[in-house]
Amino acid sequence: MFMDAVHYHVRSEGRIVKRTVYIALGIDMNGKKDVLGMYVGESESAKFWLSIMNGLKNCGVEDILIACVDGLSGFPQAIEAVYPQTEIQQCIIHQIRNSTKFVSYKDIKKLMADLKRVYAAPTEETALNELELFKDKWDAKYPKIYKTWHDNWATLSTYFKYPEAEPMSSVSVGNEHNYQSNRSYILS
Repeated sequence: MFMDAVHYHVRSEGRIVKRTVYIALGIDMNGKKDVLGMYVGESESAKFWLSIMNGLKNCGVEDILIACVDGLSGFPQAIEAVYPQTEIQQCIIHQIRNSTKFVSYKDIKKLMADLKRVYAAPTEETALNELELFKDKWDAKYPKIYKTWHDNWATLSTYFKYPEAEPMSSVSVGNEHNYQSNRSYILS
């Protein structure tokens, strides 16, 4: 299941305000995608995601094998409270964005090429070796990048357990929704 939130500016009672649309996209064992729900909230929070998880459970979603989520604090715990057997996969794109936002323009292409060797590796063992090589090359200049990848490795590497899977990104859920809805406004 892919879960992400998309933030919109909407007109509400004559004012422009920010609203969050929570999207839960399920993929069954045959590869069929289904939008399980779209919910509007004021801002993204793990507490709201917990209410969504409970709602999905009440609507008949019995189990989730893998949940691909962004790095929102408390999000994995909200999922595990309702679906304790679910494996959490942190969105690779969110991780890349968060860990490289302060990289110098002159370094970004080389750094991203080295980082891609980590998340695009064919096995977890190879990925960990590439992460160490990344550290050797970039840690002196950008120490937080290696640290965040290393600290989050347990949830960044879930997809290696499933060789047929590719690196997972919840960003595609929001982008797919934006494309299909043609960025229409949600009116309260």
